[in-house]
Amino acid sequence: MRGSLFAFLAGAFITLQGVANSRISQDIGTWQAATITQLTGFVMALVILMFVRDGQWQRFKQVKPLYLTGGALAAIIIFSNVTAIHKVGVTVTISAILIAQLCLTFIIYSNGWFGVVKQKMKLTQVIGIGSMGNNYISLRYGISLCGSLW
Repeated sequence: MRGSLFAFLAGAFITLQGVANSRISQDIGTWQAATITQLTGFVMALVILMFVRDGQWQRFKQVKPLYLTGGALAAIIIFSNVTAIHKVGVTVTISAILIAQLCLTFIIYSNGWFGVVKQKMKLTQVIGIGSMGNNYISLRYGISLCGSLW
């Protein structure tokens, strides 16, 4: 239950962040908005860390160096998200993001990348992603591959 709650909160905050970044970028530019977002995110994480103090820093050296660069991906994520919102709107952008996340997760788990246990994906999962793709097409172009809804 807590996992679902946190996933729901993450999805909501990702959407709010995308909309806020899009608005900020209209005033000061996309890369400037990404910089401000990264900076405020760092400060917030640091403040939370000071209160949590879980003492896991001694295991820092066990993390593979490649994984430590993961935060740098946020700059690309923010830029892409803001640019997409400007071009196609929030709803279509979030739909595309969800589909891309599911497809990449599907590939990662199917191949056992990043040390995850290799898993076979079920037909229902493929159908689910396909259904989301159909919904994206409906949102973006006003047509459905499963029949006309408009």
